[in-house]
Amino acid sequence: MNAPIAALNPAHVSYVLRIADGSLILAQRLSECCGHGPALEPDIALTNIALDLLGQARLLLSHAGALEGQGRDEDALAYWRDASQFHNPTLCELPNGDFAQICLRTFFYVAWQAQLWTALSASKDAALAAIAEKSSKETRYHCEHLAGWVVRLGDGTADSHARMQRALNYLLPYTNELCVDDDIDLAAAAAGIGPLPSSLNDAWTAQVQAVLAEATLSLPASTPFRSSGRRGQHSEAMDYVLAEMQSVARAHPGAQW
Repeated sequence: MNAPIAALNPAHVSYVLRIADGSLILAQRLSECCGHGPALEPDIALTNIALDLLGQARLLLSHAGALEGQGRDEDALAYWRDASQFHNPTLCELPNGDFAQICLRTFFYVAWQAQLWTALSASKDAALAAIAEKSSKETRYHCEHLAGWVVRLGDGTADSHARMQRALNYLLPYTNELCVDDDIDLAAAAAGIGPLPSSLNDAWTAQVQAVLAEATLSLPASTPFRSSGRRGQHSEAMDYVLAEMQSVARAHPGAQW
């Protein structure tokens, strides 16, 4: 039997769980789109992105459970934590809205992930670095695909442009949370586990703004608003996400299938 993996510091588990929770909750949201896309190709593409995000979440949750050393596996961490114990960005839990909003919200997050995976490839946590290396390849495809739809809709018809502009005005303030550092991030960075979120901001902003410019979209005025999902303080939407995601496991605890 392999020896348990030791966490480098108390923030190590929390840092990994945050990344896992973002992938898990966005995967759950995207799974709601299955069968509801505007055409077969984007419907299947969104479903595949959801599956890739779920795969990331499974690897990260399993790793967090091993670091924690309390016997909790990926299922326990996914299905038996309450909303305040999840630390995903609020952006990931927001209701889907129309196709423009779904594409832009997902693009914002996977573009941030792309920067994160690159930085995590140098992590002193070898397992986390390996997950980042695997995830980086699929995330590059996600970014390209979703950026294409943002441009196609933004620089499309008057209606599609208006829808994408509304999505941008609504969603952009929620991205303020992505690149804010706190004590968990500072401890993880000091131990060489992963980057400070703030260190990803410039590259993420450059990538996103280039796509928005090509899509002929106008950036809304900046706002001091900052959501707090990464601190476990969620929107009311989070309870609905978890109620659906966790209902079967909680109705049949310990079930095997």
